Amino acid sequence: MNALTIISLVIGLVCLVGGAELLVKGAATIASKLGIAPVIIGLTVVAFGTSAPELAVSVSAALGGNADVALGNVVGSNIGNILLILGASAVVGGLAVQQRIIRFDIPLLIVVSVVALLMSLDNNIGRIDGIILFAGVLAYTGWLIRQARGEREDIVEEYTESVETLEGVAVERPLWFNVMLVMAGLVVLVVGSQLLVNSATDIAEAAGISDLVIGLTVVAIGTSLPELATSMLAAMRGQRDIAVGNVIGSNLFNLMSVLGLSSIVSSNGIAVSDVSLRLDFPVMLVATIVLVPIVWNGFEIKRWEGFVLIAFYLVYVTYLVLDANDSDATGVVGPAALIVAPLMILTFAVTGFQGWRRHRANSGSNVSSAT
Repeated sequence: MNALTIISLVIGLVCLVGGAELLVKGAATIASKLGIAPVIIGLTVVAFGTSAPELAVSVSAALGGNADVALGNVVGSNIGNILLILGASAVVGGLAVQQRIIRFDIPLLIVVSVVALLMSLDNNIGRIDGIILFAGVLAYTGWLIRQARGEREDIVEEYTESVETLEGVAVERPLWFNVMLVMAGLVVLVVGSQLLVNSATDIAEAAGISDLVIGLTVVAIGTSLPELATSMLAAMRGQRDIAVGNVIGSNLFNLMSVLGLSSIVSSNGIAVSDVSLRLDFPVMLVATIVLVPIVWNGFEIKRWEGFVLIAFYLVYVTYLVLDANDSDATGVVGPAALIVAPLMILTFAVTGFQGWRRHRANSGSNVSSAT
């Protein structure tokens, strides 16, 4: 590994973030000019557009025969989106979401995560599996567009403000200019994905670390930067629906579209190691299941809960790094993680159940007062 490899990695990350920005901005402006409602743009173009780096990197890795990078990127991004990005967004200002669509999206994300795990039990996600997953994202997008038309007025206003901020001066440009933005974004994404995959693979070989670990950490975090920027900015502006909706939408897109397309284009499908089945898929499921109590608690994630999510992510990444280096400390971190995960689920379940009871009690008192 030399300095050129590190430079290629950094340039690749910059290209992915910049390409996603150009793509989302151009696509959002084109959609606005075509008369598409901002709430639909926010739920589809923005949420899915921020997953464009994952798509570019995983498809590129699958075509190049680096199945571990492709899989690690998807699973690692989903873990990071919930534990790191959603946790950081909660720390910034807490999250309290009223958007009705997410009430369906969270159970769907759990179902899709379980389906992906079941598909992986034979140590391969094949082309047929990929077609099934990709068909799912098409059906989901159609349902999303229909449901978004009936969203609450305050949610619609929140998305309108967000999309207008995203578009900036691009909305004043002619249609051809925005089409060029989209095309430029796609080109930059492709170049960035090639640089990132090649340099990450070189680093893994030089450091004696598996492609899977690199995919789960460096590549996954790098491709999740657009989600991090979008969600953090939305949280700081008080646009809490967008912060959560972006993460959930991106995770669904990662599993159904990114993993689906990667499996389709790969000649032998995406190989899944026993290590991923024992560790990475379960961690992704635990992180997703933790979202269920949020439904009970009126979609509220407090600051301290955000810190818990981030802490669990740090434990997970620490274990990956120590295990990759054959450190004796994995004997401590591993069992600690097995204790922390159930405790985290239990903590969120208790606070969620308490929030659900308060919500029912308040609803009952409101009905009594009305009568």
